[in-house]
Amino acid sequence: MLEKLGNIEKRYLELRDQSMDASVISDNKKSIAINKELSSLQTLYDLIQAYKKAHQQKKEAQEMIDTEKDYEIIDMAKEQLKESESLIEELDKKIKIELLPKDPNDEKNIFLEIRPAAGGDEAWLFAAELLKMYLGYATKKWWRPEIVEEQLSDIGGVKFVMVKVSGKNVYSIMKFESWVHRVQRIPATESQWRVHTSTVTVAIMPEAEDLDFHVDPKDVEMDTYAGSSAWGQNANKNQTGVRLRHLPSGLIVDIWDSKSQLANKEKAWSVLKSRLYQIELDKKNAEQKSLRWDQIWTWDRSEKIRTYNFPQDRVTDHRIHQSWSNLPVFLTWEIDDMINALVLENQTRLLEESMK
Repeated sequence: MLEKLGNIEKRYLELRDQSMDASVISDNKKSIAINKELSSLQTLYDLIQAYKKAHQQKKEAQEMIDTEKDYEIIDMAKEQLKESESLIEELDKKIKIELLPKDPNDEKNIFLEIRPAAGGDEAWLFAAELLKMYLGYATKKWWRPEIVEEQLSDIGGVKFVMVKVSGKNVYSIMKFESWVHRVQRIPATESQWRVHTSTVTVAIMPEAEDLDFHVDPKDVEMDTYAGSSAWGQNANKNQTGVRLRHLPSGLIVDIWDSKSQLANKEKAWSVLKSRLYQIELDKKNAEQKSLRWDQIWTWDRSEKIRTYNFPQDRVTDHRIHQSWSNLPVFLTWEIDDMINALVLENQTRLLEESMK
């Protein structure tokens, strides 16, 4: 492991020198590639420096214990030795986690889809609350959320919404939000004070790039329409709405939110590629069940991953069997603790598997 860490440290220092070279700075494409790799190694490099420092402190403490005659100094050295050994153990785990194989999609932007499932009006209203939560969380993380497609209900709920979220490592953080979210609460219209259960599905798809996935234009039919809505109702006369139909899969994408047909066309293609890319990812994951990282979060898409229980003021993630209180605050995008717990659980299981 020490040899591997030494090679990583050497590579980081080489990249750092290259990034300051005049010939690289003048080559935008090369500069971006080098700085991207440099950034990806930064956390690991910092951990290695802390790891080396902790080992040096341990060595110095042991030498003091072996050579000193003063009991007070020896006691201080023993305390330092204990702290150094504890720190080395902690850093060792963090380094091993950082060395785990990375999900190739972790650095990608995402498309976030929210669809009410069971529960009628209540599901629509809760879908709107989840949308508000995710938009707020994205803003808090300094990401850039953009509503690509939205269908609202008459009562202020959401029938369907798609949001593109751009920023640093968005998929790596948001990918655990996929699948069924269940809400239990008393609707405002409920006269008997009965608790109703509704469900909303959330889908997180990595944005597909041309290098990831190619869609043959011959397989896609495109229609345009005058578009304030997918069906051209109450619309202006300009044919700005774009509908793409992928013939092999039957997938249809409608985008009409922009006043520019070109902008809508670009968005529609990006959404279509990402949906098809997600289908391919699902197929690959199904074929690779033997890989532990595919099994950890394998979850029946018809089952709930999380329950928001308003009467008991509790939100529970069923994959890690943990609950948090203060639901209203949670829904105002204070979801870091839960997401961090999910990431940690995933990393811990991956680490356990890698050590077998």
